[in-house]
Amino acid sequence: MRIAVVLNDDHTGVINRFGQPCPEEYGRERVKSVAAALQDGGHETLLCQGDKRLLATLERFMPPEPDARPSGIVFNLAYGIQGECRLAHVPTMLEMAGVPYTGSGPLGHALALDKVIAKRLICDLGVPTPNFRVMRRGTESTGDLRFPMVVKPRHESDSCAVQLVHEPAQLMQAVEVIVTQYAQDALVEEYIEGREITIALLGNRELEVLPPVEHDFGDNETRLLTGEAVAATGSICPAHIGSKLATRLRDISVATFRACHCRDYARVDLRIDRSGQPFVLEINSMPGLGMRSPYVLAATTAGHSFSSLVNRILDVAYTRYFGIGI
Repeated sequence: MRIAVVLNDDHTGVINRFGQPCPEEYGRERVKSVAAALQDGGHETLLCQGDKRLLATLERFMPPEPDARPSGIVFNLAYGIQGECRLAHVPTMLEMAGVPYTGSGPLGHALALDKVIAKRLICDLGVPTPNFRVMRRGTESTGDLRFPMVVKPRHESDSCAVQLVHEPAQLMQAVEVIVTQYAQDALVEEYIEGREITIALLGNRELEVLPPVEHDFGDNETRLLTGEAVAATGSICPAHIGSKLATRLRDISVATFRACHCRDYARVDLRIDRSGQPFVLEINSMPGLGMRSPYVLAATTAGHSFSSLVNRILDVAYTRYFGIGI
């Protein structure tokens, strides 16, 4: 099958450079690894940019076939270039053009990328998440929030610009940085002292919950995945947790996946406090597939090779569209 692997590492393919630029991208070497895995699965691949030229490129590579299924599918690794709800941009283009693709749709990506909306959705289901406020100045009332607090951009993924603050002056400064540099609200939430666990999910109707990954902070003074701490943090998989907690993590991760309308694969990040209570921090609707990423670590611990994982994601997406695997 023809598989177009779509990425965004060239930001020139736009009409105007306007709006908030995307601060991250899927590294080309990671994308090439995914393409190589798909080739191992017997597929013809093409790397292409998720920009204004995308649909013309796809029409040449996978031309429509009358009265038949589409002649190809997109393996979507595009973070977007600029503007709002960037992860939703390529899926929206593909929906309009009638091209099947892997991963969440426009709604799922938009909900997951908006941390505040995602938290409100899971709160409605009774899924625990840290107490939070949305701020634009840092001088707003914190209500019943207690220091220390975690401050992060409302619409960015992973550990982008995450800061831990211990008093009001730090809070005001952290919020100002986010509002100024990222042109968006700051999400301020209580810091949960304890363990950090990632749950990787694969599938749709029947979700495969992969072995839990624990971030090992070692002797790090800050036990939080800030931008500076990520590279120095190790991983433990499977995490050493009891069966009762494992079931609880599974249930709330699946509930989060469903609440945010995710598809095919996603990663839920949680903290577990010292009493054993889990709290969902966020869901990542396009978890990284780097060789050392938590998602890939969870999958390899479950018995997947990197190649089989990538092709399994493809098969899950294809089955969602057409009812049978490739």
